[in-house]
Amino acid sequence: MTVTGIGGVGKSRTVLRLAHQVRAHYPDGVWFADLARLQDTGMVKHTIASALRIADQSTRAESETLSEWVGERDMLLIIDTCDRVVQGAAELVQELLEVAPNLKVLATSRQSLNLPYEHVLPVPPLQVPGEDPAETYFVNESVQLFAARAGASVPDFQLDEDNINAVAELCRRLDGIPLAIELAAVRLRALSVEQILGLLADRFSLLAGASRTALPRHQTLRAAIGWSHELCEPAERLLWARLSVFANDFELDAARFVCSDARLPSGQITDLVTGLVEKSILLIRSNHAGVRYKLIDTLADYGDEWLDKLGEKEQMRQRHLDYYLSLAQRSEDAWSGPRQIYWFVRMRQEHDNVRVALEHALKTPGMEVLALTLLSSLWFMWVCCGFAREGRLYLERALGANPDLSRERCKALWVLSYVKSAQGDSVGARDAAETCSNEAVRVGDSKAVILASKMQGTAAMLQGDLQKASALLGVAIEFNTDNKELNPGLLPAIVELSIVLTTQGELPEAESLLQDCLQVCRERGELWLSSYAHWALSLPMLAMGRTEEALRTALEGLRIKRHFHDTVGTLMVLETVAKIYSSQGQIERASRLLGALHQNWRTSGLPMLGAPFLTAEHEKCVQECKRALGEDGYKLEFEAGAKLDLDEAVTLAQEAPDSPEDQDRNTFGS
Repeated sequence: MTVTGIGGVGKSRTVLRLAHQVRAHYPDGVWFADLARLQDTGMVKHTIASALRIADQSTRAESETLSEWVGERDMLLIIDTCDRVVQGAAELVQELLEVAPNLKVLATSRQSLNLPYEHVLPVPPLQVPGEDPAETYFVNESVQLFAARAGASVPDFQLDEDNINAVAELCRRLDGIPLAIELAAVRLRALSVEQILGLLADRFSLLAGASRTALPRHQTLRAAIGWSHELCEPAERLLWARLSVFANDFELDAARFVCSDARLPSGQITDLVTGLVEKSILLIRSNHAGVRYKLIDTLADYGDEWLDKLGEKEQMRQRHLDYYLSLAQRSEDAWSGPRQIYWFVRMRQEHDNVRVALEHALKTPGMEVLALTLLSSLWFMWVCCGFAREGRLYLERALGANPDLSRERCKALWVLSYVKSAQGDSVGARDAAETCSNEAVRVGDSKAVILASKMQGTAAMLQGDLQKASALLGVAIEFNTDNKELNPGLLPAIVELSIVLTTQGELPEAESLLQDCLQVCRERGELWLSSYAHWALSLPMLAMGRTEEALRTALEGLRIKRHFHDTVGTLMVLETVAKIYSSQGQIERASRLLGALHQNWRTSGLPMLGAPFLTAEHEKCVQECKRALGEDGYKLEFEAGAKLDLDEAVTLAQEAPDSPEDQDRNTFGS
């Protein structure tokens, strides 16, 4: 079903209200994807995959990933604001409904998706006073909305016999459009209802001469927005226009940097933002990560039109790019330090703004190299924050737009290699690293040569060429030892070399390397890499028969990973935890974990990143469990585990071995 209607009529609010009412009917949940600020149809599938929290880092087509994830799930998917990308949204809905028998889709758009089986539900404006002769003004829904919003703006406002006629006339003039009514109600902080009505009448006159009563509803909304615009102070209007350059929400510091100049000094931005919040132009969002602000989409569109009229659009887009380029470089410098979780959360929040900045750089002649700089500075966002697929798409596009040799291109190449390794594409990772090495020699970029060696070593490890991996990773460690940049050169190389050493049976050497690595992590406050170091450390411990110690170490890595959106890394740790439980005789739990792993790898990436020595350990664990339980017993536990999502699998792994739940599982096998 597609819910249609003009901007401001309440389409999004309607579907969210409906979702709240029907959510109990969908065992697999109600999911919400917002396409409001998308401009590239090619990003529709990726955006919806992100909304579904699908962390597939493989190289599969996103259509395949989405179809497989939805599968038999009995769920409702809400796709909000398809207006700008209606064709891409329609294609995706069609693909999903053809393969997912229990899926229901609820979309909002100003136009239908034009699908043959689509039900279109127009959302009309609210009924205005006088449409129903039997209805009194006091119970009319437009009037009631105005009264509710007015009471929120001015607590002592009362709807009474003295103002009811003016309120009713105001609602008629606003055609019952909820957003227009809400904007009008906010003005009661400074004006009476009669004054608001008079100003609005003047606004209509400007738009349509004497034909005020016959205005199309889209003009009515524009009139209400434009009238609110005129009632803002000149500086507030200018800031409103400039803020339209942001995608989704933004922080105050960003507004100060992007929007300030001689006309809007930075010191005034805070007060102006506060004024726009008070006038309901800006929404304010507060959470544990801080305060962020957002322009409602309809108001953002209006501001964008004014920005264009002012001739400032390109200037503001450039300022926006400059800010996010600076933010990316600051976050890269700070990533391996004590504020790593802050930067993880922050850059995930800035995801939409990063996209807008990238698109501007890629589409503006002469700016393409800035796209390379922005992308490569955010290597940790693509590798560590769950956006590997998107990072690869942008990197390949930016490299294509920058064919000439440069240091920026070299950095982007080793970042691309790292991203491809995170997807399990070892061949692609090797090729990108080799290209980086060749080009870095030609431009004299010694740092890129060293990082290319490290990435070649990672690719060799994933391909099972342990001798080559050991040599290349060893070189990277040797040349990075005195380097202050721990990531992505030194510490990942140490962890990967330790895995190679463990696989080769050099267990004490591997353990010693990892203990040193963890010490550096503790000193610097680094967490993300330390979670991998804990996992890697559990491998030689397990191989030496220290299973309890191995379990504690692996579970510590799992605990740290809960701070990050590292689905693939979590699955890697769970593989080892299953192996440990199998070696301890907790076969039922190990088998359930194997079932959960099988199911979750399907929608997260290439199992074990395709590394042959890791896949061999997995198969060995499977055979051990089958021998202990028999085919039927193993199947029972495996299928029970296959019903677990990732969070449930982690909880299962973390349960104490002697917990009542575990005892029941061992006794009844269910």
